[in-house]
Amino acid sequence: MGRRTDLMKMVGSMQQAAYVRPVMFTEGRAAGLMAWDVKNGPLAYQVMAGKCLDVNQLSYKGINMSFLSKPGLQGRNHYDTNGQEAVRSIMGGFFFTSGSENICAPCTVDGIDYAMHGRLRTTPAEHLRGDAFWEGDDYILTVSGEMREAALFGQNTVLRREITSVYGEKTVTVKDTFVNESFRDEPLMLLYHINIGYPFLDENTRLYIPTGGAVPRDEAAAGHEDAWDRMDPPKDNEPEYVFIHDIRPDGDGTVTLLAVNEPLGLGLRLSYSAENLPKFMEWKSTASGDYVIGLEPANSSVYGRPWDEERGTVHRLAPFASETNVLRFTILDGAEEISAAKAAFFGTNG
Repeated sequence: MGRRTDLMKMVGSMQQAAYVRPVMFTEGRAAGLMAWDVKNGPLAYQVMAGKCLDVNQLSYKGINMSFLSKPGLQGRNHYDTNGQEAVRSIMGGFFFTSGSENICAPCTVDGIDYAMHGRLRTTPAEHLRGDAFWEGDDYILTVSGEMREAALFGQNTVLRREITSVYGEKTVTVKDTFVNESFRDEPLMLLYHINIGYPFLDENTRLYIPTGGAVPRDEAAAGHEDAWDRMDPPKDNEPEYVFIHDIRPDGDGTVTLLAVNEPLGLGLRLSYSAENLPKFMEWKSTASGDYVIGLEPANSSVYGRPWDEERGTVHRLAPFASETNVLRFTILDGAEEISAAKAAFFGTNG
């Protein structure tokens, strides 16, 4: 007998072990926000249907690994695209999607205002689908849908996203396909803002990134670049540090990086192709109450859209062209898995 029949001897309903369930929040600024709760054995995560199908929270064996900022869980609101006021709606989450017309600070170019981190992160999904089903001996958990950024006489860019995991495995796969459905070239500026938080993140957390060096973005980060790979205890009112990494993919163009908390016996491995995401930034905030490290694969500069406009380096999609990115997040459970992942990392990166 296979894994399916062996498992079903032990459970009356598979929802005892794994499920994909729609939920609706009913209070505060999250009121009306729709999401999907996904349980995959000890792995749990929440996908926000109302906000780009971004992952709000992720935990393993009840240990939180993601970051939630002070504004907390919320749906769309008037802060989202209103200049610097957008910081009142950036909730972090395990990851949020920055793009597609801007990935960084709010700016104005040729009289057009571009929102902080772009509009994708607050774009609701349509054509939603959540499912859990057997495919041979694999029990598949999936959430999918599409987000459209469009304007009269303007852009028409579609993101089709599918988030999948398999029961009994510890990997969450995010597959994104961007399509330009307009009749002109359109910008596709993109940054995946992946945020790890307490208790996975503390002064014992270490990063392993295939980098040729980390350059501070500004004066606040200058002098801290030698400690990019480790977290500090919280410090009251400490400014954020941003580092620009000279990312080094392996021979087939794959970037693999690790975040590890060895005393906790827990780690996270992220892998993706650098073909469409050649840049990588690290956001490190040791500030009390804003305690987070952000891992940021991107195709555009951290210095913002004006910087790319001045240099003619804004990444664009031709009419009806598409690009696909696949990101894989894998939990490392215990000393043996962490040691094996580190050995593989150093074996690949020297």
